[in-house]
Amino acid sequence: MNEFGKLIDGNALQFKRTLPGAIEQVWEYLVDDHKRSLWFAGGPTELKPGGNMNLIFNNSKFSDIPDPTPEKYKDYGDGFKSTAIILEVKKPDRLVIDWEGGVVKFELRELSEGNVELTLTHEKLQDDKEYRVGTFAGWHTHLNILVDRLNNNKVKGFWQVHMRLEEEYSKRLD
Repeated sequence: MNEFGKLIDGNALQFKRTLPGAIEQVWEYLVDDHKRSLWFAGGPTELKPGGNMNLIFNNSKFSDIPDPTPEKYKDYGDGFKSTAIILEVKKPDRLVIDWEGGVVKFELRELSEGNVELTLTHEKLQDDKEYRVGTFAGWHTHLNILVDRLNNNKVKGFWQVHMRLEEEYSKRLD
């Protein structure tokens, strides 16, 4: 599934993905630092409101394919660290974090046939096209990796996919 995210409410983006597995399994990929590191960013988490979610990004290492960090993102290369604050935890279907001035909501809903719908909403986006393009492409690429992991598929290089998606989102946001 490779659905594009949408701009909603002027300053929020939203993605929806159908993921295989039980809701508890998908939940673990959001909150367990090792499983989260397989698709987004690892790091210890205090899973309670007000707790820290330490995020350590290693985007070049998701795939076995060599995938060097582009010059544009050299400051965000392997080992980039960030911290989010947990705003809300409702196991197993809702996690809300305050991250870098934005609010990110992960909402899970069980579907029939052993699938889960993930709705990711990133609110309070900066009003800057380049920032928004990078944010859309970043979430899209990370979600593709999550889908691949849950389906036991080979993961494509993060940066290779991300840079192609930046071009597409740049056109879409014009």
